[in-house]
Amino acid sequence: MTLGPLESWAPGVPGPWSPRALGPLESRDSRAPGVLGPWSPGPLESRDSRAPGVPGLSGTIGRPWSPRPENVKMSHSCLISEVSVGSSCSKAPQVSRVRVQLEMCSLWQQFDQLGTEMIVTKAGRRMFPTFQVRISGMDPQAEYVLLMDFVPVDDKRYRYAFHSSSWLVAGRGDVAAPGRMHFHPDSPARGAQWMKQTVSFDALKLTNNLLDDNGHMILNSMHRYQPRFHVVYVDPGPDSQLHAHRNFSSFFFPETRFIAVTAYQNHRITQLKIASNPFAKGFRTTDPEDW
Repeated sequence: MTLGPLESWAPGVPGPWSPRALGPLESRDSRAPGVLGPWSPGPLESRDSRAPGVPGLSGTIGRPWSPRPENVKMSHSCLISEVSVGSSCSKAPQVSRVRVQLEMCSLWQQFDQLGTEMIVTKAGRRMFPTFQVRISGMDPQAEYVLLMDFVPVDDKRYRYAFHSSSWLVAGRGDVAAPGRMHFHPDSPARGAQWMKQTVSFDALKLTNNLLDDNGHMILNSMHRYQPRFHVVYVDPGPDSQLHAHRNFSSFFFPETRFIAVTAYQNHRITQLKIASNPFAKGFRTTDPEDW
């Protein structure tokens, strides 16, 4: 997976977007204020536009994701620390020192050991566990935009084998759904605000409705996904678009990957969700996860 540079996010400062190796089935979502440069989707690409302008990411959808170390920081222990970056792609000081820690790490690891499943519905379903992080190393006075997206782990479709209680490859994956970005509703905000408390993406919802117009994250059922978290520095400079590749950092936690399902397949996942989710104490016709 090639993670392209983000566009400059300077309100009122338009600028061209020059993605690296923009491939088929890539897309971006537009939900943040500000005026940015033009974007022309290629064959089979899609675009979701709900507000003028956006800091954009390019990511190849529907292929195995192999992030390059200069772009993506990976955690093996729920904690991200600074990662050295080559001089050809040095990051701005406002993002180079950013560190991210996954909240509810032990719970995520429990689900990961069983094979995490996340429900997708036409109306949209919230994630549990909720993706929450604590951030440090930001410039307290600088402004940042925080956002998430989801990329396929591979190009396969899966099925659950009940006799062996395991997931098996069922064939090639379906055509990838349009890629979207979910912007944290408090964006943009100063680093001091982001660092003083846990950052929660509890408003994010997952759907399998390809025609969704509510801004939910569109996923294919029975496919594996990896959530990604992005920190974008809002560069106030007039030539910020020239340094777009320096103004963001991206992170992912392997323990947060999951298989999208329309109904839980592994009964142990169901039991763990009921035991750990305060809004899922049993089977009910009205599920508070659907708020």
